[in-house]
Amino acid sequence: MATKKFRLLSIIMLSQFLLAQNKTAIPLNEVVVSDTQLKNFSSSQSVLKLNDSIISKNQSSLTSLLNYNSVIYFKENGLGMVSSPSFRGTTAQQTAVVWNGININSQLLGQTDFNTVSTRGYNSIDVKAGGGSVVYGSGAIGGTIHLNNDLKFRNTFKNNLEVYYGDFNTLSTIYAVTAATNQWSTNASFTRNSSDNDYKFIGKQGKNSNGEFYNTNFSTAIGYKLDAKNTIKLYSESYDGERHFSITSPNATKTKYQDFNTRNLLAWTSIFGKSVSNMKLAYITEHYKYFDDIEEEDFTSGGVKSFIAKYDFVYVFSSKINLNTLLDYNKSNAFGSGVGNNSRQVGGISVLIKQYITEKWNYELSARKEISDVYKSPLLFSAGTTIDFSSLYQFKFNISRNFRVPTFNDFYWETGGNLDLKPENSYQLELGNNFRYKDFNVSATFYASKITDMIRWLPTNTGNWSPFNTDNVSIYGFETLGSWKKNFNSHNFGINATYSYTVSLDDKNNNQLFYVPYHKATAAGSYSYKRFNYYYQFMFVGAVFTTSDNDPKNILSDYTISNLGMDYNFSKKNVFKIGFRVANLWNEIYESLPSRLMPGRNLTLYLTLNY
Repeated sequence: MATKKFRLLSIIMLSQFLLAQNKTAIPLNEVVVSDTQLKNFSSSQSVLKLNDSIISKNQSSLTSLLNYNSVIYFKENGLGMVSSPSFRGTTAQQTAVVWNGININSQLLGQTDFNTVSTRGYNSIDVKAGGGSVVYGSGAIGGTIHLNNDLKFRNTFKNNLEVYYGDFNTLSTIYAVTAATNQWSTNASFTRNSSDNDYKFIGKQGKNSNGEFYNTNFSTAIGYKLDAKNTIKLYSESYDGERHFSITSPNATKTKYQDFNTRNLLAWTSIFGKSVSNMKLAYITEHYKYFDDIEEEDFTSGGVKSFIAKYDFVYVFSSKINLNTLLDYNKSNAFGSGVGNNSRQVGGISVLIKQYITEKWNYELSARKEISDVYKSPLLFSAGTTIDFSSLYQFKFNISRNFRVPTFNDFYWETGGNLDLKPENSYQLELGNNFRYKDFNVSATFYASKITDMIRWLPTNTGNWSPFNTDNVSIYGFETLGSWKKNFNSHNFGINATYSYTVSLDDKNNNQLFYVPYHKATAAGSYSYKRFNYYYQFMFVGAVFTTSDNDPKNILSDYTISNLGMDYNFSKKNVFKIGFRVANLWNEIYESLPSRLMPGRNLTLYLTLNY
C-alpha cells in the first residue's frame, strides 16, 4: 500500500516537471520571501502584518507583541511563565506557529509556549486569522502566527545593537547584522533575556517568588543565488532557556524547567519556464528537563526529533491563473519520560489554485489529504473569494475545513494515553469587509465555526487522567482591525487598533469555554517630531470564566493596561537612540490565571545603535 502511494506522488511530481517546459521566464524577486503560500493564497482571509517598527516598540517575547497588537487572548502563569493563546475562541493547541513556512508547534504538547519565542530575529511577523490546515497542517484552526526571515538581495551592510534594562533586574540584549549583495544575503541575530522576576504584588503582601528566568536565542538566514533561476536558502535557529516556575504559597515546592530547541531549514528555489519549484528539508528538535524540586538533582525529560521534506511546485498558466501543488513528508520520533520511544510518519498532498476573473475579482480553492500510520485524516479544503467593489470597499469570503491531530502525549502518555483518539475536526466560515479612505484602513470580519471531537483530558476509574474525544464547540464572533497614518512637515502620526467579540460555547451545556473573554480591545498610538518619538499602548481584556460550569464565583475580572514610551535620536540617520518605557502605567491589579498576579508599574531603559 505504501509503495502504491509513493508511486502516485512520484507520478504527480514528474507530470509537473513535464508541464513546466515553457520558454516564458519568471524572474526572481529582489526580496525572497520565506512563506510564499501566505503571500499568494491568503487574500480571502484576514492577515495582520507587524513590521520592524511595531516589533521594536514591544518587549522581545511573542506574548507581549501579540497581546498589545492583535485580538489574541493570552493566559500566563505570571510574567515570563508559560503562556497559552486563545485565537477566535479556540484552545492553545488550535493555534499554529509557522516558522518560515514550517509548522513548529510542539509534537508533545501540540502548542507553542509564546514566552519562549523571541521576536527580534524576524523581519516581520504576520497574524492570519481563520483556518489554514490545508497548507500548515495540524492545529491551524483558530489562526496561524507566521515568523518570517525574508532575504533581500541588494547591497546592504548594517549592524543593530539594542540593550534594555529594567525593574526586577531584567536585562535584554539584542544584536543583529544584515549583509547582502546582488548574489548573497545574510541575516543573523543574537538575543539574551534574563530577569530575577521578583516583582512585588499590588494590594497584598509578598512578591513573585521563584520566578527567575533566562533564555538565549540565535537565529540566522543565508541566501545565495546560483544564477538567475536558482537560489539556495538556509535558515537556522536555536533556543536555550531555563525558568523557575513561580509559586503561589511560601510552603510550595520550588520547581524549574529547562528547554533546548533547534530548527534548521534548507530550501532550493528554481525556475523552469512558467513554473517555480521550491524544495525544503527541515530538521527540528525539542528537548526539555523538568525538576519537580530544584533542591534535588532528579528530573524528568523528553523530546522529539522531526524530519520534514516539503516540495512546492507552482505553475503559472497565465497572468490570471496559477496552480500550486504541495507534497510533504514528516517523520517524528519522541523519547523520554511519559511517552517512551514512539514515532509516527505523515505524508500529505495539497493542491491550491488561484484565478483572477477580472482585475478586481479573484477566487482561491485548495484541498489537502494526509496519510499517516497512526491516525486517519479527513479531506481538508478551503475556498475563498475577494472582490474590490471600488477603491473604498473590498469584500472577502472564505470557508474551510481544518483539523488537529492528537499529540504524542495524547497517544502515548504512559499513565493514560489513548490510541483510539480521532483528530479534532472544524468547519469555519468568515465574511470580511475592508474599508479604505485616504490614510484610514478598517477591516470588519464576521466568523462562525464548528469544532467536533475536541480532545479533553478527563479522570478515569483508575484514578488517572486520559484524553477522550468528548466536546463539540460552536463559535461565532466579530473582529475589527484599524489603522491611520498622517505625515506633514516633520510631524508623523500613527494609530493601530483591534477589537474582538467572541462567543465560544460548549454544545453540551451552552456555556462559554473557560479562558475565552467575550471582549478584547487594543490600541497603539505613536507621534514623532524630528528626533523625538512617543508611543502609547492600551489593552482591555474582559472578564473570563475559569471553570467549565461558568460559576460566577470563579471569574477573573476585566482589566485595562497601558504602556507609555519615549525615545530620542541623537543622529539624523537614526544611529544612536536612547529611550524609556513604562509598563502598566496606571499600576493596575490584574491576572490572567487565578493567584497569578502580574507586575505593577515598572520602568525599562533602552539604548539602540545602528551602524
